[in-house]
Amino acid sequence: MRVLVVTAVPAEAEAVTRGLAGFAPAGPPRRLPSGHAVSPWRRGGLYGVPAPGGSPAASADAAVDVVAAGVGPAAAAVGATSALASAPYAYDLVVSAGIGGGFAPHAPLGAVVVSDAIVAADLGADTPDGYLTLDELGFGRSTHLPPAGLTARMAAALRAGGQRHVVAPVLTVSTVTGTAERTAELAARHPGAGAEAMEGFGVAEAAAAHGVPVVELRAVSNTVGPRDRAAWQIGRAMDSLRYAFELLGTTVFLEDL
Repeated sequence: MRVLVVTAVPAEAEAVTRGLAGFAPAGPPRRLPSGHAVSPWRRGGLYGVPAPGGSPAASADAAVDVVAAGVGPAAAAVGATSALASAPYAYDLVVSAGIGGGFAPHAPLGAVVVSDAIVAADLGADTPDGYLTLDELGFGRSTHLPPAGLTARMAAALRAGGQRHVVAPVLTVSTVTGTAERTAELAARHPGAGAEAMEGFGVAEAAAAHGVPVVELRAVSNTVGPRDRAAWQIGRAMDSLRYAFELLGTTVFLEDL
């Protein structure tokens, strides 16, 4: 499987690549027209030399390219589109990955949320009768659905590795939630939402434009609610992100989609 992983910032990209057990760098970063750089990792390592834990049989198809595209849905869409359009091969899967806020109580700190829906949570219109989504306005879509079989396999890999996780919608917002009122509004509008972040829908739009399946994975660094920077556990979330990709890199990314 050839996988493109899109993060927001380099620290998230580093956590992803540190987790790719059995993969190794496969040459210098590929520079994109957008100014981003794609870091290529292969199961067989550089020039097909098996990486630790790798095998020649797996090296032919198992590849993960990682790009830090920037913060927010627009930057994420530009970075993902640039990587997809300029790749010398076709990708089988795009993953929007990083840390994010978790909705209590089902997505606690350190847990990983695997998306069963990627939702543009604030792309629509406020009206006297309530919020209208882009779909309801007739202007497009506000949700992307990852393949159900893929999310099930990802969840199984995390469960087998003992990583606490939940399969749930991940919301894309342009402004991070920082009040109880906004939290209640999002929770009421999107029952069962697991996490919020700022890039997933942009990545999903780029993937859809290129006909590639997409999924989002978020490690929870903070609880969605009143902003309390002192309570955030970014290091713990980065560790969960790294471990999640360790588990996926030894199972799901070696399979056909």
